[in-house]
Amino acid sequence: MSAIPRWTLLSAGGAPLFLVGGWTLAQAAQSDGFDPVRQTISALAATGADHRWIMTVGLAGLGLCHLTTALGLVSATAAGRALLALGGLATVVVAAFPQSPAGDSTTHAVAAGVSFGALAVWPALAVPRRARPSVDREHRRPPAVVRGLALAAAVVLLGLVGWFAVEFFTDGAWIGLTERLAAAAEAGVPLAAVLVSRRRPGPSGAA
Repeated sequence: MSAIPRWTLLSAGGAPLFLVGGWTLAQAAQSDGFDPVRQTISALAATGADHRWIMTVGLAGLGLCHLTTALGLVSATAAGRALLALGGLATVVVAAFPQSPAGDSTTHAVAAGVSFGALAVWPALAVPRRARPSVDREHRRPPAVVRGLALAAAVVLLGLVGWFAVEFFTDGAWIGLTERLAAAAEAGVPLAAVLVSRRRPGPSGAA
């Protein structure tokens, strides 16, 4: 039997729904048009944006989902869960401190950076190196494929975040697109982790 509670599936599945659903509805609500390839997600929740509450709820819901998933993902290491929770908390701060129309909110920018960074790195640290002594010998080490997938996920996420960072700091033409790719991937990885963990028997221990 899996040690991962079923409600963790709801929180992990809710993360991409809050994010993608939030930006889809918020984009449609903009009266003066919106370019998702060039403009950022934060612009949809910025002060002065039309119906900014939609994206604000989306970001807050995303962050709370990550916090809840970190609580329930007991098969992961303490370090991995802490980084996932940090990413969720930082996302809530992003929602609580919106950008101004000029985009000069330092708190928002720092929180967004912490969120992107933590949510990109956590998979690499989430797979335990060994299980608790009480776990059967055959489950003392997770399959190599699980560790490989976790590391691959972190590499892909860091690559997407890096691409967005380059676009952001060079004022590139694909700022919005690269941010959405990175954010959507980071929202989906916890769900994949929960699904994989629920298929593996027994709880794992800390690294």
